[in-house]
Amino acid sequence: MSQYFDLGEETLWNPSNGPSRLFLRQVALFEEELGLPSGIGPMENDECQIDASTFEVFVKALVERHRRTQHPIVSALSENFAAMALVLAQRAGIQVNWTSSALPNEDRVDVQVPARTDASGQADGEARVARLREKSHDLSRFMAR
Repeated sequence: MSQYFDLGEETLWNPSNGPSRLFLRQVALFEEELGLPSGIGPMENDECQIDASTFEVFVKALVERHRRTQHPIVSALSENFAAMALVLAQRAGIQVNWTSSALPNEDRVDVQVPARTDASGQADGEARVARLREKSHDLSRFMAR
């Protein structure tokens, strides 16, 4: 059995029930963490619709949060979900800004103690986003349409 994540008439992803169920549970978790709706509708009759404009805001916030975190555990826990969301965003034609919109001294989130006091946090954030971009590219091969 499989389920469909659709944007209008176009299927962006057609996973089996297990991966779909896990992904949707993570969607709910990250909606709560970000304080934003994802734009991914409920699964009804093995189909759910994605609202592109809402999903775009969600994905961009997800990428920026991933870039800004300085906590290695938070980064590890969010990386695979964010990469999968990026695959769907790419398939939906959503353009993601891969460079930081944050100012160098802007507050970071989820800082590992002891906190860094140098400017390397910005470079680390860019490296995390580069890994995220690469991971999303790799995962897209396994996300059947």
